[in-house]
Amino acid sequence: MNTITFLLLRLAIGASMFGHGLVRLPKLAGFSGWMVKSFENAMLPKSMIVPFSYALPVAEFVIGTLLLLGLFTKTALIAGGVVMTMLILGTCLIENWEAVPSQLIHVAFFAVLLQFVMNNNEYALDTILFKK
Repeated sequence: MNTITFLLLRLAIGASMFGHGLVRLPKLAGFSGWMVKSFENAMLPKSMIVPFSYALPVAEFVIGTLLLLGLFTKTALIAGGVVMTMLILGTCLIENWEAVPSQLIHVAFFAVLLQFVMNNNEYALDTILFKK
């Protein structure tokens, strides 16, 4: 039963990341412009925000895809946690306190899944491709 629970949680967080990236990729320039405008009064320079704003949707899409497939699951979970931690810091810098709880929930999902990935990732491409 733990493998089914793990699968459902992995698919849920994977779908969230995949969806975030998927809807932003076709409008990448617009998303970047929105993010730059959101950070205009923050202490981060525009030279840091612009590259991050273009990389974020790609990272979300790739991490989500990997989690949905169960491919490189451990690495994808770590990457997801790192991306969300960076988002939390940025969200705090612009004082968007309403968004922080959602981001913390994402980090919690990544951390819990990471704790249990070794023994519960049975329904995944990792298991098929990288048999122990």
